[in-house]
Amino acid sequence: MVKSLKFCLSLFALLFSNCQNSDDYKDYSISERKKMSIEYLENGEKNFGQGSPENMELIEIAIKLDPANAAAWRELSVPYLKRGIPHEWKPLFDKAVELDPVTWQGWRGYLKLFFYRDYESAIADFNATDTLTPGFTDYPQSMSVDYLRGLAYFQLGEEEKALDYYTKYINEVTTKSGEDWVDVFAFIHRAILFMKLREYEKAVVDLEKCLKYYPSSSDAYYHLAMINFEQGRKQIAKEQIAKAKSLFEKGYYMHKPYVETFGQIDLYAIEDIEKKVTD
Repeated sequence: MVKSLKFCLSLFALLFSNCQNSDDYKDYSISERKKMSIEYLENGEKNFGQGSPENMELIEIAIKLDPANAAAWRELSVPYLKRGIPHEWKPLFDKAVELDPVTWQGWRGYLKLFFYRDYESAIADFNATDTLTPGFTDYPQSMSVDYLRGLAYFQLGEEEKALDYYTKYINEVTTKSGEDWVDVFAFIHRAILFMKLREYEKAVVDLEKCLKYYPSSSDAYYHLAMINFEQGRKQIAKEQIAKAKSLFEKGYYMHKPYVETFGQIDLYAIEDIEKKVTD
């Protein structure tokens, strides 16, 4: 039954996608076209793999039915993003932002930040999102725009601005929902910043907060080991780097699909500290 449904949808998509003129839809009202556009988009997502020919055909039909369907433009862009084809991704995603900036401008900033390392342009999108939704903190891809701005400013070498935004995010969530709702990796990122500023006591506080809510954090143990090694406490550093290595090998470290995240550790870095504390 499922295979039959997929075959029918694929065949219909192929036939329908050959229609080029608006006259092809003259028998449908605008409201009907909009409804059909949503249905084609949903069918593509439910029945075919993202980026497959069948999926792309259904999305293109959705756009032909309703050129104002911002979600369809965004979905059409995703395979180009994941396959590293920016000149195809950007015009499509820009169209989604043009049609629905409240929903998609922050997302575009997120993608510029993590996929393309375009920090200044990402910040511009985050700032624009604030203008569009005054009094409300947006969370593209479930990350606060304040946290995201902190990451961008840190990469630009603007430590004070990065610290302000990390702290703004952490304090806002703590006040509204409690400290246990803060993204634990925000504590890691702020600790990395404190370490760069040589404010080790503050870094330790953040790393211990991370471990309070995420006891399996390889990152927290790694950075604690670095601090203790730098301050001459080799035995403590040795114990901590051993924990960091064990947890890393189990997959408990900060990372993202498709891209390397900021401050991401690797086994070579862990083994470098491990070697230093055992010499």
